[in-house]
Amino acid sequence: MLFKTFPVRESRHTLPQRKSYGPTTEEVTQWPQSLDNLLSSKCGFTSLRLFMKSEHCEENIEFWMACEEFRKIRSRSKLKSRAKTIYDEFIRADSPKEINLDFHTKESLHQNLLIPTQSSFKAAQNRVYFLMEHNSYPRFLDSELYRQLCRIAAGER
Repeated sequence: MLFKTFPVRESRHTLPQRKSYGPTTEEVTQWPQSLDNLLSSKCGFTSLRLFMKSEHCEENIEFWMACEEFRKIRSRSKLKSRAKTIYDEFIRADSPKEINLDFHTKESLHQNLLIPTQSSFKAAQNRVYFLMEHNSYPRFLDSELYRQLCRIAAGER
């Protein structure tokens, strides 16, 4: 016999309860108060991203998140490298996840690539946040996905 099996002994200890991966009631009731509340919740962020993906506009939330991470970089060489990556992925004309920005913002970002700072993408990030706040976010709150998450949080599954 290749594998020997052993009888399972009963334990006096109980197994820990499985952690719920759904949102809490408190979370889902805070999400309609502001986009910030939604984005600061791990489950909220993931849910909005999933919703935006279903609407083919996930590049906005991905760009927003890339900017959040970019602002935390302290190394000049990493800033320069990451700035170019973000520009190539989201800003450059015909980039794979091109976001909707006006010509002047794009030009300013292109100039910022020479000597990027942690705030190089701030104006563009604010613009994308505004777009999410006034377009995707209200649609998310009106979506079946959000209603389903509310039911899950309330224990209705």
